[in-house]
Amino acid sequence: MDNVKEWIEITGLEQLESNLFRGNSYDIGSPTVYGGQVLSQSLEAAQRTVTENRLTHSMHGYFILPGDLEKPIIFEVDHIRDGGSFTTRRVRAIQNGKAIFILAVSFHREEEDQLEHQLKMAEIEGPDGLFNDQQLMMQFKDHLPKSLLKFLRPRPVEIRWVDPQSVLAQESLSPFRHVWFKAKGEIPDSQNIHQQFMAYVSDYNLLTTAIRPHQDKVRFNDLQLASLDHAMWFHHKIDMSKWHLYSIDSPSASNGRGFTRGSIFNEEGKLVASVVQEGLMRKKNKH
Repeated sequence: MDNVKEWIEITGLEQLESNLFRGNSYDIGSPTVYGGQVLSQSLEAAQRTVTENRLTHSMHGYFILPGDLEKPIIFEVDHIRDGGSFTTRRVRAIQNGKAIFILAVSFHREEEDQLEHQLKMAEIEGPDGLFNDQQLMMQFKDHLPKSLLKFLRPRPVEIRWVDPQSVLAQESLSPFRHVWFKAKGEIPDSQNIHQQFMAYVSDYNLLTTAIRPHQDKVRFNDLQLASLDHAMWFHHKIDMSKWHLYSIDSPSASNGRGFTRGSIFNEEGKLVASVVQEGLMRKKNKH
């Protein structure tokens, strides 16, 4: 899966009934379904029950059970509310009769001439001249754990880290990371699909940012990592065919959980989306 067209073909949903959909999974190298995949598919299911003049503005999801890569996922949509300005949907992603993920999605009709402000994008090195993550993994494969090398496979997204050397550092680092990303290949002219794809990408690089302050004590292989919940807000329309900067920070880690936040800016410096996630970050029992 090396471009967006293949991503749509593999992970796109088949409609079974008016509020029931079925989707398949793609193996990115993890033993279970990638969280960003079930997040984007749940969003697609909700979007397909809403009129085109209302776009997603926020969504809040919980990862309940690990997904089985070999089995299809059923997505069941509940119509919670259709109001004058906002529409609300709830989605259950189901395997083996049990919910593996639940998502609440809110849609909003576009409003013009309203109050507006945003945080300023950090002055960060641009994507030109940076290696992508796949190139870097090949370059440093002799120094990386095998669990990371499993992710060395084609992706529909181009990801470029601003400070790639930090991945190999064995010292405590600040809990901040900056990553550039954009879609590979042509992406359809549909804001819903652009949002789905940004949701898919948004699950990358969050939890690993929470590890940075602890790299002097633990390595990637020493931890059990899993997304627990994920919230996302879309502030403006997006174009995933162009570069976006993902500025991520981790304000806290405690009780086996890492808390992370992300701000996504377009090339012009406009804040187009915000992300918050908490994930399992538990030391493995080696006994």
